[in-house]
Amino acid sequence: MGIEEDIKSTNFEDIYHKAVINLNYTYGWINNYMRPEFERYKLTQQQFNILRILRGQLPKPATVNLLKDRMIDKMSDASRIVDRLVQKGLVSRCTNSRDRRAVDIRISEEGLEILKKMDACFKTKDLFKQNLTEEEAGQLSDLLDKMRG
Repeated sequence: MGIEEDIKSTNFEDIYHKAVINLNYTYGWINNYMRPEFERYKLTQQQFNILRILRGQLPKPATVNLLKDRMIDKMSDASRIVDRLVQKGLVSRCTNSRDRRAVDIRISEEGLEILKKMDACFKTKDLFKQNLTEEEAGQLSDLLDKMRG
């Protein structure tokens, strides 16, 4: 199915406008596809993103600024998201031993366990493999990189 059929419109200013509409629509489609997996583990997409960043940082801690820099959604309030993850026991906060003004954030064993469970039951490639080959997925990624300059 094409974007025209999905949104029931053919009224685009030009092909670039159509591409932007298609990207936005596809972003929503991916989020809707993944939402049940996040809900199953009582996480939001932003919380999941922070947990993955923290897992990638191991064994080093992260700061809120590092998380903000690396998050997919730059408009997210990383500090509040970390607070919620602390309440859930998925991350911990502690004062940096070298700089008392800085706060170190680390993923907990419980946070690592949730990501391990999610990794086992949900593979990102499942989202694409019915419609795109590995080569096409690589081309799509390259084109998106090129678009962002």
